[in-house]
Amino acid sequence: MTSVPIKTAIVVLASTETHEGLGRAVNALQLARELAQHGDAVTIIFDGAGTIAAAELANPEHRSHRLFAMVQDHVAGACAFCSAAFDVKDQVEAAGVPLLDEFHGHPSLRSRLADGYHLITF
Repeated sequence: MTSVPIKTAIVVLASTETHEGLGRAVNALQLARELAQHGDAVTIIFDGAGTIAAAELANPEHRSHRLFAMVQDHVAGACAFCSAAFDVKDQVEAAGVPLLDEFHGHPSLRSRLADGYHLITF
């Protein structure tokens, strides 16, 4: 039986400021890793407080950076508006994570749905 590739957009809304939030962000990256290893199309979007996670996980000193680095090629970017609102815009840009502003300063989730992606939020 041949498996059909899955198209998934993972939206990280969790910050890394609490143990629970870090756990959700790491689980999002683990899912991205699993999907990528199976040849599925996967894209990661950091939105809301998740923009803090983008800045923190991109830091080579962070304990979960290694996992972030494994899936970094699948990171579409971080919300431009939320990066500024959570005061991490400079860190996100310095980490090379693109700022997404497709819909009024925010990433367009509709465009991903229109492209056939399933949305999963963490």
